[in-house]
Amino acid sequence: MPDNGHAPIKILGLRQGIGIVVADMIGAGVFLSAGFMAQDMGPGALLLAWLVGAAIALAGARTYAAVAAIVPRSGGEYRYLSDLLHPALGYLAGWASLLLGFSTPVAVDALAIGAFARTLHSGLPVRAIALASIVLLTALHALDLRASKWTQDLLVWIKVALVVGFIALGLIAGHNQWPTWQPPGASSSFPLAAFMSSLFFIAFAFAGWNAAVYAADEFKQPARDVPRSMFVGCGLVAGLYLLVNWIFVANLTPERASVVFKYDETRITLGHLITQDLIGTSGGAVMSVFTIIAFLSAMSAMMMIGPRVYAAMARDGFLPRIFADRAGRPPIGSVLLQGGLAALLVFTQELQQVLTTVGAILTLFSALVAVALFRVRFSNRPGPRPPLDALAAAAIYIASAAWMLYFGFRNSTGLIFWIGGVAIVGLAAYAATRRWGHQPPPAA
Repeated sequence: MPDNGHAPIKILGLRQGIGIVVADMIGAGVFLSAGFMAQDMGPGALLLAWLVGAAIALAGARTYAAVAAIVPRSGGEYRYLSDLLHPALGYLAGWASLLLGFSTPVAVDALAIGAFARTLHSGLPVRAIALASIVLLTALHALDLRASKWTQDLLVWIKVALVVGFIALGLIAGHNQWPTWQPPGASSSFPLAAFMSSLFFIAFAFAGWNAAVYAADEFKQPARDVPRSMFVGCGLVAGLYLLVNWIFVANLTPERASVVFKYDETRITLGHLITQDLIGTSGGAVMSVFTIIAFLSAMSAMMMIGPRVYAAMARDGFLPRIFADRAGRPPIGSVLLQGGLAALLVFTQELQQVLTTVGAILTLFSALVAVALFRVRFSNRPGPRPPLDALAAAAIYIASAAWMLYFGFRNSTGLIFWIGGVAIVGLAAYAATRRWGHQPPPAA
């Protein structure tokens, strides 16, 4: 049965909320995605795609702000879809978070840490370092709530300094004329299919704009600070992303950017190429150290918020109670579960497929949350009604998600199997919990 005695400690404020959003958003994706995109799109289309991705993320943030006012509880998509549409959809979202939404990005960022460590010493084992990073952060976030908070605060501000420093380096020492390169096989028409498919890479890089909602129970003033955290954090990262990608398109050609296709062997990102070009080997080494900290920050944010989803599912009886949290303590079982899955993925994933698949699945469930906002507006559910601007933002988010998914399915039938596989696993587990006797609360 659900645990109604849960009483989390309120330790998070606006500063921590913004830090969680920024830390969760800035990870490996922004240092890799432009390399894939540049093979099919010119610099103008590439930057436009990032601008569109920023607009979509901000529309999503406005949508989630309205949903958070209606359901001011931790759990993210699991909680929102369970309460506003149907428990089965919420359960699927929870499983997607467990299998792909958090564990996979943690693994991607852990591998990035290993990659940059290897640029410091070529003999270092990438996957062993990735595994050690996961173990270290899992331990820190399983120990104590306040230790988790202070770890996250420290890492995020070092990360912001890193990205600002990288941008300053590129703008001061790099090329800033409009680039003249064109992608291989460029045509005179706008690459619409490639543009839409690239939004999945961007969705992966922007994933995390909603990070604050997963720990809403732990905010001192959730109704005020959770929405503000999303808006401010997402807006800040959007500006940084546009500047970072300008540096990439202004300083790299598609041929050089194609290094991302060999990432699994070389462990080289676009950021590393830029710093080596502009400063040299020693400057690249310094950048590698700071980049390792940046990826640690992203991992830390996901290690902090992801287990809150599984803890919410455990409190509702959808997962064993060992994964629930206790008053004043982190959800140790959920932290260990996510760390274990991330460690497994370190040895099994292929990067480009991960970027596309995770982006598609996250987009799908976020769009369902936007759909839920319309259901609230036109239903007899008691409580506040979403304002018109939130509905407009939700409509924009739904339309963009549908368009992205259409092109994604058309260009990669494998996406259908990935999403179908997650759905089958999740629904089977949902049916099993019902069979064992758990009766979920009725949909709103």
